[in-house]
Amino acid sequence: MLRRVEFHLPEPIDSRAVFPFSIPALRSLEVLETDTPVVLFVGENGSGKSTLMEALAIATRLPTVGSESAARDKTLVAQRRLAKSLKLVWGRRTHRGFFLRAEDFFGFARRLAELREGFLGDLRTIDEEYHDRSDLARMLAAMPARRSLGEMEERYGQNLDARSHGESFLQLFQSRLVPQGLYLLDEPEAALSPQSQLAFLAMIKDSVDDGSQFLIATHSPILMSIPGARILSFDRVPVQHVDFDDLEHVTLMRDFLASPERFLRHLWTTQEGEYP
Repeated sequence: MLRRVEFHLPEPIDSRAVFPFSIPALRSLEVLETDTPVVLFVGENGSGKSTLMEALAIATRLPTVGSESAARDKTLVAQRRLAKSLKLVWGRRTHRGFFLRAEDFFGFARRLAELREGFLGDLRTIDEEYHDRSDLARMLAAMPARRSLGEMEERYGQNLDARSHGESFLQLFQSRLVPQGLYLLDEPEAALSPQSQLAFLAMIKDSVDDGSQFLIATHSPILMSIPGARILSFDRVPVQHVDFDDLEHVTLMRDFLASPERFLRHLWTTQEGEYP
C-alpha cells in the first residue's frame, strides 16, 4: 500500500511559478497521507487533482491503460517535473496495477476493435488462399490469428466497441484487476452511468478485499460515497481531508435534486425574462 506522498518542491520560490508548481494546492503541499485502501481526490477543474494523479503514475511506474506510458507521454512533461519532486513511502511496494484516464479508454476500445477486425480479416484471407489446400494446412496457417483473437476475446470479451461505454469500461476494468494492485484512476465516471457507477463500486470493494488500493480523482458524488475512503479536497489550500457530507459536490447535488426548479429559475429565462 502507498502510505504517504512527500513533496520536495523546487527552490527558489520563483521556480514555483511554473506549472504545475504554480497550482496553489500543489505548491502548498508537504505531505499527503494515503494510508487507506481508497483515497479520493476531489476538486474543481484546474485544482491540480488530475495533475498529481498523472505525476503519481509516473513516480510509481505503473503501466498506462489505453495510452502511451505516462513516463513517455509528450503531453506530460510538466507532470514529470512534479514526479521528480515526490517521495513515495510504501507499506508494501507493488508493481501490480495500472493508471487509467477515462479519456484514454475510448481510444483503447477503438484500437481493440481494429485489432479484432484485423485478425478476422487475416482468417478470411487464409480461407481464400488455402481453399484448395488440406484442412490441416489451413488450420496451421490460421492458428496464430485464431490464438491471438481467442486470447483477446477471453480477456476483453468479443467486441468491446459494440457495447455501451459503461459495459465496455467495466469489462476492461474487470479484466485488468489483480489482487494487491495499486490502481490510479482519473475521472472514471466519465464512461459510466449512475447505475454503472454502482457496479463499479462493487468491483472496487471486491478488489479492496483482495488487498488492492485505489487512488481516484473524481467529480462523482456516487464514487465519493465509498465507505472508509479518505477524501482529499484540492479546493482547499492546503489540501485537506473532508467528510463526505461536507463536500460541496455532495451538498450541491442534494440541493439541486431536492428542488431543481429553484436552481433552474436562476439559470433559465424565457425571452420575456421569466422562467417557463
